[in-house]
Amino acid sequence: MNKSDKQKLIVFIGSGAISTSLGNILAVKEELDVVLLSIESDVVDAINTQHTNQKYFPNFRLHDGLRATGDKNILRQADFIFLAIPSVAIVGYLTANQEYISPNAVLVNLAKGFGNEFQLIPDWVSANMPNVMASMKGPSFARDIINGQPTGFTIASTQTGCFPAFAEVFDRSIIHLDYSTDVQGVEYASILKNIYAIVIGIVDANFDSPNLRSLILTKAINEMHSLILLFGGKSETMFNYCGFGDFSLTALNDLSRNRTLGLLIGKGFFTKDISEKVVLEGRIATNVFYEQLSKTIDVDSAYRLMSELYGVFNKDYDIKSFVDRILRD
Repeated sequence: MNKSDKQKLIVFIGSGAISTSLGNILAVKEELDVVLLSIESDVVDAINTQHTNQKYFPNFRLHDGLRATGDKNILRQADFIFLAIPSVAIVGYLTANQEYISPNAVLVNLAKGFGNEFQLIPDWVSANMPNVMASMKGPSFARDIINGQPTGFTIASTQTGCFPAFAEVFDRSIIHLDYSTDVQGVEYASILKNIYAIVIGIVDANFDSPNLRSLILTKAINEMHSLILLFGGKSETMFNYCGFGDFSLTALNDLSRNRTLGLLIGKGFFTKDISEKVVLEGRIATNVFYEQLSKTIDVDSAYRLMSELYGVFNKDYDIKSFVDRILRD
C-alpha cells in the first residue's frame, strides 16, 4: 500500500520492540500509513510478507497495514519520524542522513539516553535541523503495547503547536498522552530512572523488605527530583507519565533491563564477562552524570545513591556494603 493524499505517513527509524509495537497499534488506523525503516533486510522481508517480527515478537502476527522498508527515501515524505534506535547512534544517524529527512516532518525522540556526551538529543536537533522536535517518554514495555494494554506517554516540546497532531495520531488507540513544555526535565527523567532502577535492583537482591525498598525508593525519587531541577527541569515533570510513572515501572518490574542488572550486581554476578550491551545504558548514564556533577559539587554528599553506584561500576567495591553505605548519615 502506498500513502494516499489523505493519509499521514508515520515512519519509525528502527525495527526493534518499541517501534514494532507502536507501529502495529497505529497501523490499525486507516488514516495512517505506518512504515518501519530498518537496515535488517530479513526483518523487512518478514514484516512485509509474513507480517511477523520474529526477532522481537515470535509467533505474533502483525497488522497487515504495517509496512517495512530499507529505503531511506521514505523519509522525504514523512509527516512524523520516530527515532527508535539507541540514543548513542541518533546524532550520527541524523547527521549522515539529513538530506533524506523532510524539514516539515515532526521528529520524535523515543530513545532514553544522551546523544553526544552530555548533550540531549532535542538540543542537538534544535541547533542543527529545522524540524519541529518532540520527546515521547513513559512507562512503556513493548510487550504490553503490542498486546493492547493501555499505556501512558508524555509528549514534550517547546513547539506546542504539534500537540494537537499527536492527539490526532494516537486518538482511538491504547496510548494515553499527557503534555509538557519541559523538554529538559522529560529527557533527564528518562535517563535518570535507569540509574536509580539499578540501585533498587541491588537493594532488592539482598533484602526482601518492603520497608527498605520504600525507604530507598523515596531517596531515589528525591535525588531524581533534585537533579531534574539542577539541570533546568521543572518540578511538576516528576508527576507526568515520564516521571514517577516511568521510574516505578523501570525500578519495580523484573522485565526492566536496568532493574535486572541491579539484581545481578546485588547477587554478586557482576563481572567483566557480562555483556556490555546489558550494562551499557545504565553505566553510561551513571558515569556521565557523576563526572559532570563532580566538576562543581561533592557528589557523595549531595547524591549518595548515584555516588555509590558510580563506585560499583568503576572501583573495587564490596557490594555487601552497598545498602549500609547509601543509608549512612
